[in-house]
Amino acid sequence: MNETLFLRLLFGWILFGFLIFIVLLFVPAPYGRHTRKGWGYMIPNRLGWVLMELPSLILFTTLFLVGPDKPQAVTWMFFLIWVAHYTNRSLIYPFRTRTRGKQMPLMIAIFAIFFNLVNASFNGAYFSWFSREYTLDWLYDLRFILGALLFITGVVINTRSDNYLLHLRKRSTNGYQIPRGGMFRYISCPNFFGEILEWTGFAIMTWSPAALAFALWTFFNLAPRAMEHHKWYKNKFADYPENRKALVPFLF
Repeated sequence: MNETLFLRLLFGWILFGFLIFIVLLFVPAPYGRHTRKGWGYMIPNRLGWVLMELPSLILFTTLFLVGPDKPQAVTWMFFLIWVAHYTNRSLIYPFRTRTRGKQMPLMIAIFAIFFNLVNASFNGAYFSWFSREYTLDWLYDLRFILGALLFITGVVINTRSDNYLLHLRKRSTNGYQIPRGGMFRYISCPNFFGEILEWTGFAIMTWSPAALAFALWTFFNLAPRAMEHHKWYKNKFADYPENRKALVPFLF
C-alpha cells in the first residue's frame, strides 16, 4: 500500500466515524447502564471488555514490530504509551470493575472489535510504514510539548475518575450513586472527557493523521454516550446537580 492510498482510506474512516456519531446521537450503544433487550445473544460484561480491547493491543504491537521501517527512539515512546493504555484497558481494568451478573450484547463486542482492529491497523501501519522522521529534536518541538501536556492531563483525569467510580460502585447497594468531587463537580463524565483529552494530546504530540483519526473517533463514540449518561443521571436522581454539564465543563 502506498501513502496516498493509506491517507484516502484514513479519510474514509473518519467520514464513517462521523456517520456513526450521528447514529449514536439517536441510538445509544446498548451496554453498561444502557443495556437493553433486542440486540441478540448476550455475553458476560467482563468477557466483552477483554474481547473488545485486546485486539488493539495485539495488532498494533505486531504491526509496529514487523513493519519495514525500523522503530525510532521517539516512536518507541509512542509504542509504550499505546501498549500501557491497552494493557490496562484489556487486561487490568475489566477485572477491577464490579460486573458480576452484568452482560452486554455480543453484537456490540463485535462492533468494538472491528473498530479496534481498524484503528490499531492504521496507527500501527503509520508508525512502521508511513511515519515522519522523529529525531530527538522532536522532543523539543512545541507540538510534542503541548500534546504531551494534554495527554498527561487526560490520563490523570481519566484515571482518577475511573478509580472514583469503581470505589463508588463498591459502596453502593444498587451499583450507582451520584458521583461528587473532582471534575464531577462540573461534568457527568470526566472519565470520557479525560480520554478525549488523552488521545487528542497523542494526536498532537505525534502529529500523525492516524492518531488524529483515533482522536476524532474517540469523540464520536464518547460524546453521545456522555450525553446519554447525563440524561440517565438526571432521570434516576431527583437531586442531581442542576449546573453540571455532560462532557465539557461550562459548555455541554
